[in-house]
This record gives sequence, structure tokens and C-alpha cells, in this order.
Amino acid sequence: MFDFLILLVAALLVLLLVRPLRRTLLTRPIFAAYRKVLPQMSDTEREALEAGTVWWEGELFRGNPDWRKLQGYPVPRLTPEEQAFLDHEVEEACRLVDDWQVTHELQDLPAEAWRYLKDKGFLGMIIPKRYGGLEFSAYAHSQVVTKLSTRSSALAVSVMVPNSLGPAELLLHYGTEAQKNHYLPRLAKGIEIPAFALTSPWAGSDAAAIPDTGIVCKGIWQGREVLGMRVTWDKRYITLAPVCTLLGLAFRLYDPDGLLGNRKDIGITCALVPYDHPGVDTGRRHFPLNAMFMNGPTRGKDVFM
Repeated sequence: MFDFLILLVAALLVLLLVRPLRRTLLTRPIFAAYRKVLPQMSDTEREALEAGTVWWEGELFRGNPDWRKLQGYPVPRLTPEEQAFLDHEVEEACRLVDDWQVTHELQDLPAEAWRYLKDKGFLGMIIPKRYGGLEFSAYAHSQVVTKLSTRSSALAVSVMVPNSLGPAELLLHYGTEAQKNHYLPRLAKGIEIPAFALTSPWAGSDAAAIPDTGIVCKGIWQGREVLGMRVTWDKRYITLAPVCTLLGLAFRLYDPDGLLGNRKDIGITCALVPYDHPGVDTGRRHFPLNAMFMNGPTRGKDVFM
């Protein structure tokens, strides 16, 4: 019996320590079995993987990371303007919010805190100064949100979302100059409150699977016939939806009559929709896990825009 155990341990050691043998008899069968039980990669996941790049974290998946490369990256630092904002405006925003009051009494940020966030440019940190924003770095944005989250999650989320998801970022990358000149100053000053409507009750946040659709067509707008689209959507858990004035609406656009060209399936796109546009319906506020940041549904059926 003792001899058998010695042989068994020796065999296991050979299997684990001899690399070609380990790969053939152990690693490959395990990977093959694991691949069979993994869910299929969605179109959204594949597009995300193929569209982006990796930073140093790619080294971790090589199995032998080059730590010198990490040490060679410059340490991010705040500019004097960003540091002053963190030391003064962010401290004051924290002082204005009592998380117990937000959670158990108001179920919202105090009106004074909302006013302060708008007046001091918290909602326009990523917007360039030429449009009235603060033009802070991504590092400054993260430091501001980190500090706010130590005081109240509702406070942090209310600032984070306008500076990450939604109309401002989309306008900066894809908006026309007319759109930028109109909307970005209003977003920077808090005149407009943005929300980004992607999440669906049937597809979650998988953009490639959302059932919300738009059909390119002609319609009457302000007394004249124009080229537009009729959009139908049903969204859930949209942060800031109950208080937003400008909705970034994600949907799949189709052009069955070829009014834009030969492509019938245009693909995923995004429209800027004022909250009071005819046909837009903002539903009752959600309370996910009793979180106090503003969150709710938005829907519309055959809304011409």
C-alpha cells in the first residue's frame, strides 16, 4: 500500500512538473471542457474587445508581467486648479449632504446641494472650457467622485453619470457644431440635466440585443414635412431619468425605404431627446436596493423626432 502511494505521488509530480505532459494530459482537456460550458460571446462583447486596446493590465494575462513597464508610467497628478476644486468646492458639496437625511427623510439630495452642484460646474467636469465646462482630466473626475462617495453614494452617482455616460460625452465625439454650441454650455451650467437610456428590461445593457427601434421616415414637424424617424423604446433603471431634461436615447435604426441610402439596418445609434418632447413618457421612480440616486424608466411609442 505504501509503495502504491509513492508511485501515485510520483506520477502526479511528473504530470504537474513536466510541461509538455501537463499541457497534453491536463491543461488541454480542462480548457476544452471549460470552453463547452462558457456562454457564447455576444456581438456587443466581441465588438468591445475588437474596438479597444489594453493598458498595462494586458501584462497580467501573459503570466509573466513586466513590472518595470508599470513603474515607467508617469504618476497621474492633479493640476493646481483641480486640486483647489477638490479642496474647496468638493469639501463644501460634502458638507451640504447628510446621508442619513438623504436616505431616511428626503429620499433625494437636498435642494441646496443640487443647486450647488449645478452652479459650481460639477455636472460639466468633462466639458471643455470653451463651452463653459471645467475641462478636468479623467484622474480629477475620479478623485472628485471618490471624495463625494465617502459622504453619500447618491451624491457621487449624481455627479459621476453626467461626466461619464450620456449626452456630453456623445456630443463631444459625434455632435455637430450647432449641437455642441447649443447643448454643451447648458449641460455645463446645469441648465440641462442629462441621462443615458440604454438598459432594457429584456436585454439589460447589451446594446446589440436591445429591442428598441427607430424607423427612418418623413413626418410633419413645426408645420412642414421633414425627414426624421419614428422611435419606440421601453427603458428601465435609467440613472437621473426622473430629473433629466435631456435624454441620450440608444436604439437600433432601420431604413426600410432607403431614404438615407442602400443600408436597411443602420445599426445602433443615439438620439438627443428633450424630456418634454411629445410622446416621451418618464415613469415612476425606481428604488433599486433602496439606493437614493435618481433612477427610473422612460418609454415612448412611435415618437417622431
